Amino acid sequence: MRDTSHAQTLGAEELVRGFMYTHNRANQNTAEVHKTGAALQAAIEILIERGLIDADEWQARRDAAGEKLRSEYLDRGMAVAVQDFDVSKYEFTGGATIDCDDRLELCQAACCRLPFALSKEDVQENVVKWDLGHPYLNVRNADGYCVHLDRKTRHCGIYDCRPIPCRGYDCRQDKRIWLDFEKRVINPALMDPDWPEGLERNAK
Repeated sequence: MRDTSHAQTLGAEELVRGFMYTHNRANQNTAEVHKTGAALQAAIEILIERGLIDADEWQARRDAAGEKLRSEYLDRGMAVAVQDFDVSKYEFTGGATIDCDDRLELCQAACCRLPFALSKEDVQENVVKWDLGHPYLNVRNADGYCVHLDRKTRHCGIYDCRPIPCRGYDCRQDKRIWLDFEKRVINPALMDPDWPEGLERNAK
C-alpha cells in the first residue's frame, strides 16, 4: 500500500506557505494603499482650507466616483461586496407594509430580481445563497429571479431568514418598478428580461 502521509504533510506545508504569502502580500498592498490614501486626504484638506476646493462638491463627486468604481469592479468580478449592519436581521424593525399579494400580477415580484450584497450575518448563517463568481451578492437564476423565490406561490422560500435588504426594502418610491405606486402604474421596463441591469447600463 502506498504511504501517503509524507505527501499529505508536504501538501499541508505548501498550503500554509501559500496562505502566508497571500496574507503578507495583502498586508503590503493594504499598507501602500493606506499611505497613498493618507497623502491624498492631506492634500485635499489643504486645498479645502485654502478655498481652492468646495468641501461639499468634493464629497459628492468622491461618493459618485466611488459608486461607479464599485459597480465596475463588481461587473468584472474584481470586488467582494458585503454589508455591515449595526443590527441583526432578526432584530431589524424597519421596512414598509405593502400589499404585495394584491400587486404581484402587476409587479411580477420585481423586488426579487434586484441584486444586493449579503451581510456578514447572512454569510456566516449559511442559509441565504450567494454568488460564487461575485461574492457576496445574492444568487439569481437565469431568469433574473432570486433562487429562493417559490415560482408557484411567488413567496420567499427562506422568509424567516431573509436578509435586511429584503426586510427593509420599500418599492413605493422606486421608479424602476412603479411610475405611480398609488395609481398602480408600473414601469414598462419591467417587461425587459434584462431588467434592472439594462436600466443601469442605459443610464451610464
